[in-house]
Amino acid sequence: MVAKINSANTTWTAEDPGRFGSFEDVKDLCGTFTKGHPEYKAANLPIYEDTNFVNTTALATDLDLRTAHPECTVIGKIRDQSSCGSCWAFGSVETFEDRRCIAGKKDMQFSAVDVGTNSGAGNGCNGGMPTQALDWMARTGVVSGGDYADDNTGKSCQPYEFAPCAHHVPATAKYPACPKSEYRMVGHKTCTDKTYATGYSADKQKGTKASTVRSVAGAMQALAQGGTVSVAFTVYADFETYKSGVYKHTSGSALGGHAVAFIGYGNDPTGGDYWLVKNSWNEEWGDGGTFKIARGVNECGIEDEMAIIDF
Repeated sequence: MVAKINSANTTWTAEDPGRFGSFEDVKDLCGTFTKGHPEYKAANLPIYEDTNFVNTTALATDLDLRTAHPECTVIGKIRDQSSCGSCWAFGSVETFEDRRCIAGKKDMQFSAVDVGTNSGAGNGCNGGMPTQALDWMARTGVVSGGDYADDNTGKSCQPYEFAPCAHHVPATAKYPACPKSEYRMVGHKTCTDKTYATGYSADKQKGTKASTVRSVAGAMQALAQGGTVSVAFTVYADFETYKSGVYKHTSGSALGGHAVAFIGYGNDPTGGDYWLVKNSWNEEWGDGGTFKIARGVNECGIEDEMAIIDF
């Protein structure tokens, strides 16, 4: 597939990712219920464009939130969902922590485990809906939570409980082999890091309102005004091999729904208009853990399910 894509004169470059052993490994990580899935339920959220004048002519031609907001290191943090279909929890909680920091609050990570098990928006490692998760974070709040290595450091309430791992490819010291079966996420209404000084309820932080974004112009303005946008799309087999450029589905069948987060946009001389996107497959996948995907054409349905949260 890599050879086929790279000889097709397309807008992106493919490479054996060295993270997955098969397309089935990727399928296990695609845990987002998108429209058409039997468990999908639309969130009844206000529409961002109804209360915000959308005028893209006043926006910069390109935007990278990592450089626009260097004070918010969470934006450039690439997390790892491990062998768990919890992308929906990561895409939503990263939107929460990024936009919260840009709003002038503390630069800190929040818990994908709390979202994955306590939000009612999904089933932990077995899939969920990021838009509903954002609505829960606005109404109920979410506790702090770093990554697996942050457990027992006293830094957060519910760090991620699964170690980053290599999916059926040679293990390394940094990324040991994944388990043979997918993990099961277990919920807690207490802080799992017993060295953390604050209690679960007291640690909760809320947004003020979650909104759905219905247009390309709206998403661009939401990025420029408040930061990261939560999105979901259909992953095809060739996406696994993405390395650089502006991704457009070229080869392979659909593997499932996946949640990620827009952290910018721009224009590539070869690939055209694109969204800059943060993934949760660690920094060794793709372009340092990120990818670009065509903007304005609803590539792989990525403009169908966009949402934000305000503070």
